[in-house]
Amino acid sequence: MALFDVVRKAMLASLGAQERVSELIDDLVKRGEMSQGEGSKLFKEWMDKAQQSSTDLTGRIQEAVTGALKQFPIATKSDVEEIQKRLDTLSTRVQKMEGGEG
Repeated sequence: MALFDVVRKAMLASLGAQERVSELIDDLVKRGEMSQGEGSKLFKEWMDKAQQSSTDLTGRIQEAVTGALKQFPIATKSDVEEIQKRLDTLSTRVQKMEGGEG
């Protein structure tokens, strides 16, 4: 399973969990086991923790991808830009040597 699929499924599960928590809190409020204010506070706390978990997961995924990419000989943007500068310089020199304008 691709990393994208794992993240997608986790996000969908999170959305389903958010809806389920909201329904659970609404049910507790309707039954009088919790006030509307307590329910709102509990839902906000849950959302804050879910957001923090999502942020943590994103950070871990970025670290894993960065670590994996460092193990392969892949050119970075700055590597490509440096090569392009060298190529431009060499092209100019060759044109001058051939008597063209550079």
